[in-house]
Amino acid sequence: MLNEENSQKIGTLYVVATPIGNYDDLSQRAIATLSQVDLIAAEDTRHTGKLLSHFGIKAKTFALHDHNEKQKAQQIIDQLNQGLNIALVSDAGTPLISDPGYAVVNLCREQGASVTPVPGACAAITAVCCSGLPTDRFQFIGFTPAKSKARQDFFIDAVNSSITSIMYESTHRIMASLDDLEAALGSEQQVVFAKELTKTFETFFNGTVSELKQFLTDDPTKQRGEIVLMLPGKAKVVDDIPPEARKMLALLENEMPMKKACGVVADYFGMKKNALYKTIIEEKQ
Repeated sequence: MLNEENSQKIGTLYVVATPIGNYDDLSQRAIATLSQVDLIAAEDTRHTGKLLSHFGIKAKTFALHDHNEKQKAQQIIDQLNQGLNIALVSDAGTPLISDPGYAVVNLCREQGASVTPVPGACAAITAVCCSGLPTDRFQFIGFTPAKSKARQDFFIDAVNSSITSIMYESTHRIMASLDDLEAALGSEQQVVFAKELTKTFETFFNGTVSELKQFLTDDPTKQRGEIVLMLPGKAKVVDDIPPEARKMLALLENEMPMKKACGVVADYFGMKKNALYKTIIEEKQ
């Protein structure tokens, strides 16, 4: 339901997530909101029109995209001040996440206008939860850069962050990006590829860069569609191992393999097992 108290005085901007593929993922709250607002600001009115038609929603739409949102922002504020309720949608997923809308929401917050989220699908979150990569800490870093050198630096920074990194890539640039990923981090770099999430040809691939390049070369049709790439972060080397931990390691390594000993010590002292093991091995070299 819309915010009735606000609608009597000043309108509300509803930031509405739409499906990334499967229309059944549109929430009941999103359907109700889109049905009841006075206007819908859409990244592509034709694309959104198909979604609205599917659900029998008759609403007035207007275009809000990268090229006009700064100009439209104040106009939207004025309409909200007149008591109109407006929904903001992108072509797919959650608006503002590598999609238009920031200029509008930012101006709304600056001027005290009401902004309310209507959550739903987001390709980055949908991909990472099924990636098999660590999800205790992760970062979304948007689209990869357009130029080769910038892309290589981008990939290096992502892996060096030590946490899972999620990024979007376009279908016409995926092979060039994988070439740059290989050049920057080597052919054995682990990567997770996801495309066409929630659609008929949904695909996940976990493996090395060289394996993924071969997978996409063998079947070029898999290069098409909406693509998400994910990289694991490099395990941080432990800078300061407590003396008590070193003492325990010294005792345990006489009774069991070093990797297992590191696991026991890491659990006891609340450390990262792989990072501890890497540090010990490097010290012994």
